[in-house]
Amino acid sequence: MATAKKKTAARKTTAKTAAKKATRARKTASKIVEDEAPSEPGSTSLVIVESPAKAKTIGKYLGRAYKVRATIGHVRDLPEKKMGIDIENGFEPDYVTIPGKEKTVAELKSAARDSREIFLATDPDREGEAIAWHVAQQIKTKNGARIRRVLFHEITKDAVQSAIAAAGEIDTNKVDAQQARRVLDRLVGYKASPVLWKTVKKGISAGRVQTVALRLLVEREREIRAFKPVEYWTVEAQLEKNGQQFTAKLHQVDGKKPVISNEAQASAILDDLKGRKTFEVTEVKRRERRKNPYPPFTTSTLQQEAAKKLGFGSKRTMRLAQDLYEGIEIGEEGAVGLITYMRTDSTRVSPSAVEEARDWVKMMYGQEFLPDAPRLYGSANSSNAQDAHEAIRPTDPKRRPDHVRKYLKEDQLKLYELIWQRFMASQMAPAVFDTTTVDFDLGRYQFRATGSVVKFLGYQKLYKEAREEGEGKALEDEQGLPVVEVGEAVPVKSITPSQHFTEPPPRFSEASLVKELERLGIGRPSTYASIVTTLVDRRYALLEQRRFFPTALGEQVEKVMVKAFPDVFNVQFTSHMETDLDKIEEG
Repeated sequence: MATAKKKTAARKTTAKTAAKKATRARKTASKIVEDEAPSEPGSTSLVIVESPAKAKTIGKYLGRAYKVRATIGHVRDLPEKKMGIDIENGFEPDYVTIPGKEKTVAELKSAARDSREIFLATDPDREGEAIAWHVAQQIKTKNGARIRRVLFHEITKDAVQSAIAAAGEIDTNKVDAQQARRVLDRLVGYKASPVLWKTVKKGISAGRVQTVALRLLVEREREIRAFKPVEYWTVEAQLEKNGQQFTAKLHQVDGKKPVISNEAQASAILDDLKGRKTFEVTEVKRRERRKNPYPPFTTSTLQQEAAKKLGFGSKRTMRLAQDLYEGIEIGEEGAVGLITYMRTDSTRVSPSAVEEARDWVKMMYGQEFLPDAPRLYGSANSSNAQDAHEAIRPTDPKRRPDHVRKYLKEDQLKLYELIWQRFMASQMAPAVFDTTTVDFDLGRYQFRATGSVVKFLGYQKLYKEAREEGEGKALEDEQGLPVVEVGEAVPVKSITPSQHFTEPPPRFSEASLVKELERLGIGRPSTYASIVTTLVDRRYALLEQRRFFPTALGEQVEKVMVKAFPDVFNVQFTSHMETDLDKIEEG
């Protein structure tokens, strides 16, 4: 107990110290730039974003009074060749301009000198906030143009103009959280990597979060290797009524779940049932079941569904989503952002988008496909949901996939269609199923047939969720049953025993790994794709037939890291650290 308290205290101290050093670094940086010579603001406004594609779309909406420039990612970071953290002085980071970004920084400074106001419009998340802060430290001067922060949750004309009008200040809590994470990652890397160089191989490295994800893969592989399959048998009867065949499974023997361990036991049951031409129906249960649509996508659920439905890796999904968010040339309309910001853990949707979707559903499918009230989804259950964000949805629900087909590349269209269908379906009526259970009591043995038929398609007229191996059957995949009544004798076509063996847990797919990372609280919407990609890029795991296999190198790295740093590379510590970073962000 005392050890656990010490660990918690140490963890909080680390996060708090990292946050304090970020504040001190901000003050130091502010001091430096304010000592520069004053400049005369010009007549245009400067908007700074991260990517040239985003700059192009936004520039079109804002017109000539605005210059839009791109940072092309981060401009400042910890140095490459040394730790860059002053551990003796409150973990203060020593930021340097990233090699190759000197020209970008110089151009931004020059553009800032000629501007009457400056808007930092980098992405609306932690990384974007940190980029905005770093840029501000580089470009602001005494008596220079005022610098404000703008958040574009979607890139459409109205959204861009509204965001500019509602410009605020840089969120220093978000900056602190990003810097605390960066410092933690660097400290862990500098501590862990030399151990790997000595024991495994020169030049390899261990990430704070990636190594925990690797641990999940390796532990699953060990479970699979240690697994001893156990033989078991099932017995099924093939029945038929009015030409419709259906299956009933042996459900109970002497009132208990059947345990049939070998062929001899299965054969004994078949001998007992020999000569039966019919099964008598002893009970029929019918009930109506409703299946509600899933909420619109978060980053995690988009990556999972794109992996299952489209076969896209997390990295590919996020790259395509970024294209759709930043803007696509749509004929005469020009560049327009087709989806809202793609890094989010919120399922919240704006009421205006909901109304547009409901109008479309009513027009396309009729009143019966529309629920009585709008479905207003809240945040994801996780306490880390940033509710300023919405779910991932089309910026204009009326812009159907077939309307934009000719302007999109094949993969972009597939992803847009997935996002559009999922969002529109989220505003539709539930699917309704008639489920039936038929029992046949034959003395010692009870057989049961279960079936389900669609009574009303509801949202499934537009969208059905994908399922992976090991995820069980969906209601809509159940067999259909003929109408039978109690006392009726149903003809038996055959009774068949089948041999099976228990199976080990499946290896993680990209979809199931992202789902598990989210469940355990490891990583955040902005990091799932990089966690997954890094494991493969570093050759710690291979992705074969869409499943992860840890390599010998990966297993070695995991073994050494967990042995050397058991308290750092474990799920609880990593999850708690993420929570502590969230607390810093919340202030």
